[in-house]
Amino acid sequence: MTHAHTVAATQDSPQSRSLFYRRICGLPTFVDPATGRIMMSAGSTGAVMMPADLAQRVKVELHRRNVGPCPIIGHPRAGTWSYLIRADMHPIGDPAVVAQLWRARVVVVRDGDIALPSPGPGHQVARTWVVAATTPFRPSGTTVLACVRELLDADKPRDRSAH
Repeated sequence: MTHAHTVAATQDSPQSRSLFYRRICGLPTFVDPATGRIMMSAGSTGAVMMPADLAQRVKVELHRRNVGPCPIIGHPRAGTWSYLIRADMHPIGDPAVVAQLWRARVVVVRDGDIALPSPGPGHQVARTWVVAATTPFRPSGTTVLACVRELLDADKPRDRSAH
């Protein structure tokens, strides 16, 4: 490790990282005074959380479609990933689609706070970057959900009696 890396690693704090997320990535972050975690208020940016195995397939498909790189937060203990997205999708009105996403453990976060990876003891275990946010780019939430649904539809067993 070079001296510059050592200095950068020791000077990284929740406050400096939150500032990076705000200035460079355009994320509305703040440091929670009670926990020291970096949080982001959902609004124009939201998240789509799903099991890591499905999320990995979505990542491959989005890459195939030249969408990205998409900022993705990993939750190792929960076995889930969260895609940070532009909150551009309409509420899902079709009960069948809601049920499909629910069964697959896909959650859309439109409101509230989203915890981001934070430097410091214990924070790295809870959340990590699968693909770090380093720019203001976030994929369309509509695109991410469409990709999820296509993959879930492809997983459905085919009705062989119709043939």
